[in-house]
Amino acid sequence: MTDDDVQPDEPAEESRPSQQRAVFVISVAAELAGMHPQTLRIYERKGLIDPYRTPGGTRRYSQDDIDRLGLIQELTEQGLNLAGVQRVMDLQNRISHLEGKVEALREELDRAREAAAREAREIHQSYRHELVLRSEMLPDITRD
Repeated sequence: MTDDDVQPDEPAEESRPSQQRAVFVISVAAELAGMHPQTLRIYERKGLIDPYRTPGGTRRYSQDDIDRLGLIQELTEQGLNLAGVQRVMDLQNRISHLEGKVEALREELDRAREAAAREAREIHQSYRHELVLRSEMLPDITRD
């Protein structure tokens, strides 16, 4: 991707949450992350970071991007190469995605349990109207 490429599928900057709002140009982002701007370009080429592109092709970084750069720096300082960093970040993304799915499934399960309990109560209440006591069913037999 070159500086002239634009990402048309990106949401408008105004609609993004504040942490995701891409406001920093590359020099500011590099300074905030404690890196050289060329390092950010390398990380972008390697697919470790994907800054927002303005219609003119200028890179813009969000606070989330800066945080991600910090994680990359931390992992490389611990001895991981960039492929290892990419793997860790992919796994973290997958974990986040799966945690979201688990939460959605828990909510769905809770709704299903509530619905089943409600149905069971309704069924049990309908039984009460249909129950006939045994003593009412048996003929009245008296022994002399």
